[in-house]
This record gives sequence, structure tokens and C-alpha cells, in this order.
Amino acid sequence: MKIAVFLPNWIGDAVMATSALRALRDEFHNAEITAIQKPYVAEVLIGLDLVDHSLASGNEKSLKSQFQLLSQLRRERFDLAVLFPNSFRSACLSFLAGIPRRVGIQRDGRGWLLTDALPAGNRQVPHPAIDEYLRIVAHIIGVEQADSKPGSGLSRKMELAVTDADQQRWSSFWNKQSAEFQRHPLICLNPGGAFGAAKHWPVVNFAELAHRLATELQRSVLVVCGPAEKEEALQIVAQAKHPLVTSLADEPLHLGLTKAAIQQAELLVTTDSGPRHFAAPFDVPVVTLFGPTHIMWSETFYERGQHLQLAMDCGPCQQRVCPLGHHRCMKDLSANQVFDAVVSLLEQQQTKAA
Repeated sequence: MKIAVFLPNWIGDAVMATSALRALRDEFHNAEITAIQKPYVAEVLIGLDLVDHSLASGNEKSLKSQFQLLSQLRRERFDLAVLFPNSFRSACLSFLAGIPRRVGIQRDGRGWLLTDALPAGNRQVPHPAIDEYLRIVAHIIGVEQADSKPGSGLSRKMELAVTDADQQRWSSFWNKQSAEFQRHPLICLNPGGAFGAAKHWPVVNFAELAHRLATELQRSVLVVCGPAEKEEALQIVAQAKHPLVTSLADEPLHLGLTKAAIQQAELLVTTDSGPRHFAAPFDVPVVTLFGPTHIMWSETFYERGQHLQLAMDCGPCQQRVCPLGHHRCMKDLSANQVFDAVVSLLEQQQTKAA
């Protein structure tokens, strides 16, 4: 049996999809599973055994690129297409490729392109993406889907791996740090986010938090970043003004390096962005800062996670840029509030370990 799985386009969503991929792999352990995904999303699954092959989804704005992808899909002669994205494009490609069974959520007028069109939830009622992915696979294998009770239905446990190459990247960075930096427990900070400016927590707040973590908790603090957050990471380190605060900004940036760093951390403080979901697979406690986005859309029910979100009359608005121009949902979330959440979560972990 040959299965084509269209993966989500966002890094965090790809991590959330790993629980559904595991259920699919366990059910069809002899099947040949191919992921259709963006190249940067492919890095999320490296080191795992969830898929056998990968096809780049190509440039969506290029007809030539999409025809090339369609030709590849036709040549593979897949038996089943699993559509995690709700896009018309993914349904159209699987239909035109002649894949006999096509399973996905019925949205955006694409139901007629699917053989198994699952009813869509109410878009006005936030519901976890991780459960939507599980619902698709649950339909395929004929079991109960996960619901709001952790532990019921299919497992929500997410997976990630750190490869030997990732570990070498981490060792190269770590060996350049001072003996004092290496001596203390490590806390990672993850600023920014591809969603848009509205998810960003101010640099000055991150810097204040980093300074307090270093001085009051005697933690080493590492600001992880992608290319888009590089300048922000450098500013946080510069404003924190402490030898125990540094960043990955001067390293060759790679998603695997970020995974390796978070795996080594005692705790992660992050905006609601993709690397936030790296904590749960590695069983690392995480404090997530929410602003314009509703928590339930990306809820994973991770027991070692704590969410912070201010109650605002105007939100959560789900907008990439604050429509009112004040961005208070993030600006008014103080470093002191986040520091207290970090202390509380660390204390909880120490109590459980005792």
C-alpha cells in the first residue's frame, strides 16, 4: 500500500501532526508513506520513522512547479491520500493525480474532490488542530478520535528527533561557551514567529526576563532564533547585558540546532510560534506567551506547559498585525509576570521530582 500524506505548511502544525502520523504508521506498518511538504517542514520529521519518502510541495504560485508535482504524484500511483491541510489545492492535486481514496476535512468547497469528506467544525469555535489531524486518521483506521479528555482516543503525544548532525551542531556551539555558562542549568527563549508582528513580545521584555533569569535564578539563558529573528535575538542579548545570556544568532542557523538546544534546556519561554511545540516531544517544561491568537487552536494538552494570555476586550483577534495599533495584548504582558510563571513551573517540576 502506498500512502501520500499532505503535511501542514507551518512548522508547529507539522509537529502537532506527528501524533496522527504515528497512528497512521502503527496501523499501516508495511505501507510506503510519502510526505508532501514544504522543504523547511521536512526538517521537522528528520530522524523519525514516520514517513519513508518526501516530495517537495513546490511553489504554489508557479504553474510549472505544480504540474511537476502532479506528474510525480501520478507516477507514484498512491492508494490513499491523507490531507491534513484544509486547502483546495491539496484536494485538487490528489484528485487530479488519480489517487483512489482521498480523506480530509470538507472546507472551501472541496468536498466533491474527496472520497471521504469529514464534516468541518465551526470556524467560530476554536478547536485544537492536533485533534483535527487525529480525527482524519481515526476515520481512516476506524477508531475513536481524541477529544477534550487527555488520554482518550488516539494519543496526542508528539514526536521529534535530534540527529547526529544536529548533536554535532549543538556540541560545536556548546564547546565555545564559557565554563561559567556551561555550569548552570539552561533556559531557552524563543522570540518572534512567522505568523506576524502581533505575536511578538517586545525585545525589552525578553531582555529584562533574560537578565532576571541569569541574576536571580542563576540560569544560563540562550535565545534561539531562525533567520527572521536573528536581529531580534542579538538585541535581546545586547540589552540583557549579562555574561550568562547569549544567542544562536552567530551560528549557522538550522532547525536541527534549535531542536537540539531545546532538548537540552531545563525550560523554554516562547511566543506562540513553531518552536514552542519542540518542548513537549522532549518533555521540556514550557511557558507560552499568547497575544492575538486563541489558545485552543494550538492546544496540545501538554501537562508541563503553562499558557499566559491577558484578558483583552479586543481579543484574541487572530490578526497578524494589531488592527487597533496598540498591541497591548503582548506589550502589557510584563517580564515580571513571565518570570513568576517560570519560577512557578520550575517549582512544580522540582516538587514532582522530589
